[in-house]
Amino acid sequence: MTDNRLTKLSLAIGLSIATTSAMASPQTFMSSRSFAMGGTGVAVAHPAAAGASNPAMMAAEHHEWSDDFGLILPSVNARVADEEETIDQIDDIQDTIDRFEELDKTSSQQEAREAAGELRQQLNNFDRDTIRVDAGLGIALAIPTNSISVGFFTNGNLRATVRGEFDENDDQFLADLENANTAELLQADLDRDLQSRGSILASAVTEVGLSLATSVDLQNESRLQIGVSPKYVQLRTYQYTQTVAGFEDDDFDNDENETEKSGFNLDVGAAYAFGSHNQWNAGVVVKNLIPMELDSAANRPTEEERTLELNPMVTAGIAHKGDFHVVTAEMDLTKKEAFGYEDDTQWLALGAEFDAFRYAQLRVGVRQNLASNDDNNGIEEDTQFTAGIGLSPFGARLDIGALVSDADLGAAIELGAAF
Repeated sequence: MTDNRLTKLSLAIGLSIATTSAMASPQTFMSSRSFAMGGTGVAVAHPAAAGASNPAMMAAEHHEWSDDFGLILPSVNARVADEEETIDQIDDIQDTIDRFEELDKTSSQQEAREAAGELRQQLNNFDRDTIRVDAGLGIALAIPTNSISVGFFTNGNLRATVRGEFDENDDQFLADLENANTAELLQADLDRDLQSRGSILASAVTEVGLSLATSVDLQNESRLQIGVSPKYVQLRTYQYTQTVAGFEDDDFDNDENETEKSGFNLDVGAAYAFGSHNQWNAGVVVKNLIPMELDSAANRPTEEERTLELNPMVTAGIAHKGDFHVVTAEMDLTKKEAFGYEDDTQWLALGAEFDAFRYAQLRVGVRQNLASNDDNNGIEEDTQFTAGIGLSPFGARLDIGALVSDADLGAAIELGAAF
């Protein structure tokens, strides 16, 4: 088997999902600071991150060294969930196929039969194992003022849920090879005869928008912030299914496998600062007020058309802040329905940040999926733990975050400025 064929097998089986799977939906973009604080931000987002969390926070009071200008250039995060060690299984499967193809079937009949049996067991074990990848990239600029605060943001989010399906015909074909004679072994061609299917199903959401926010003084020196983010949103899906032998990675992004839809949408948010020194802050945001949906391209008779949905999401939070700390809690008030082999999600999150004289920050967080259940038929999203650090000498910023759970490993990094 050639190196090129091995690459295609890896993509067709290892980076694949069953043809009966549903659309995977991207997660909402978050800054690296938010990533490290359990995904929180509705009541604590800095001005440059407000467009991704809550536009009202762009007009909120922050540290005096971070509320005049904010820049994110860029912010990158990624998560990978691979519960069944899918990639290691791919390597084992490829080694076995390679060994079978290279054997002299005349002089090594028993070894060829054993290789077929080993491959049959490997593919059976690999059937419906799942890997999921999330990635996000964002850029933002914010200029808070005493009247109208203005910001710009753009971000993109990708989710690919991949899964393998072992065809029943392949099971019988390999079982027969375990007892085949020399002629039957010589006739066998795994590249031609294996019918296990591989699919790649991915979706992406891209946003470009402006944020506008203002602050209103209330009684007892409390303050109300109101923000809005009109934005242009693009939805995109890819759905490609092919047999292992016919899979061509170059065909993945062909026009017939892609669908796309664009339109205008809107986020609105509010924040309320209260307490003797306005040390408390409550926030709420409604993202994607205008529902959007996009059907995927189902080009094979056995494929099912899937729908990517972008529905309104409501999140509320509360925070306590001081000169050297921020502690926050927030919860999704609406549930995000699962579209693939994954859980529904409705997050309850806690986050904290401890500041060392503005030059360094230590961050921790945890979040629990209230909608998690044992019947998701895929990768479970349950409890996630996060941590990170921030370095901010002389207005420049470097933020790093990490995430771990029973299923996921993730990381985030961000460069920017604030003063």
